[in-house]
Amino acid sequence: MRTSQKTPGLIATIGIDLGKNTFHLVGFNKRGAIVLQQKVSRAQLERRLANIPRCLIGMEACSGSHHIGRQLSARGHEVRLIPAQYVKPFLKGHKNDYRDAEAIAEAVQRPTMNFVAIKTPEQMDLLALHRVRSRLVSQRTGVINQIRPERASHLPSRSVAPSGPRRAERQVEQPRYRPRFPSAGSRRTARSFRSQPQ
Repeated sequence: MRTSQKTPGLIATIGIDLGKNTFHLVGFNKRGAIVLQQKVSRAQLERRLANIPRCLIGMEACSGSHHIGRQLSARGHEVRLIPAQYVKPFLKGHKNDYRDAEAIAEAVQRPTMNFVAIKTPEQMDLLALHRVRSRLVSQRTGVINQIRPERASHLPSRSVAPSGPRRAERQVEQPRYRPRFPSAGSRRTARSFRSQPQ
């Protein structure tokens, strides 16, 4: 069902299901009836909503929704972003794009709903840096945990390789304990150990 050209002013709430290239819109009037159900491309979205009077617009919070939210807010619309887990209880029947948009439009009208503030480009840049740093820290921890058992095999019995990035770095640069030859024998045993293929 598409919007009638005679009733654009009846739209009070719009739910937008965001996609990579296409967006699905579902609009409610003040009584809660669906008066808009439309699929638009990314380039058409702003132009399509420019012809609609100011209304409440809801979207699921994601990295792309903040940019769209700033654009629509500049045109006078009231934009609210909802965490995806809060939209799911309002979903009816099998999942599809129009039902997702309808669930978003239902959820955005709830007075007790928790919304996400629209972030500025500077805030998004800072968040991206934090995410990159968090991944680097996670990868570093994984490498340290992988090295510790190898280091522990060269430590005296009943010793545990120290944890922590600084101690691990010192051990890699200046190993305190080096591999030793078997203590069972003589020079002949050491020579035979050296001559084994690596």
